[in-house]
Amino acid sequence: MAEDMLTQSIQQLKNHKIRVTPQRQIILTYLVTHHNHPSVETIYQDLETQLPNLSLATVYNTLKLFVDLGIVIELQNGDAGTHYDFFGRPHYHVVCENCGKITDVFEPDLSSVEVKAAEISGYLVTGHNMEVYGLCPDCQKALGVTQPSDLKRLNLNLSHSE
Repeated sequence: MAEDMLTQSIQQLKNHKIRVTPQRQIILTYLVTHHNHPSVETIYQDLETQLPNLSLATVYNTLKLFVDLGIVIELQNGDAGTHYDFFGRPHYHVVCENCGKITDVFEPDLSSVEVKAAEISGYLVTGHNMEVYGLCPDCQKALGVTQPSDLKRLNLNLSHSE
């Protein structure tokens, strides 16, 4: 499956008359095979030994190109910075508001949300992106949080909590 997604993405670059350089191919392969929602810095650190002439600017510019083409999506994650996600098949994200970890959730189609949004807004809806916020299991354990009321008790100021 990853190989098919890689082949399709490379073909998409070619269809746009964009040269498939070794750097672009290796960065694309990294994104298709790693589901850790990396930052520019993470990709650079993970690939610099494989590509000795790689620079942060090359990684940044390559990711911008991939975002512009819709091959990857940019995830703005508050203080945790910008992360990138290969957009291979529809999925949603659960974001930890404490440590910034992002977890993919592959769930049934939510196209009914698009239909309802179009009805309410009058927009011609072309797609959606969904993020759910909370505390990951590691942070829950570290903070001793087992239920939402614990957040108030601990005086945690999370941006999406009530």
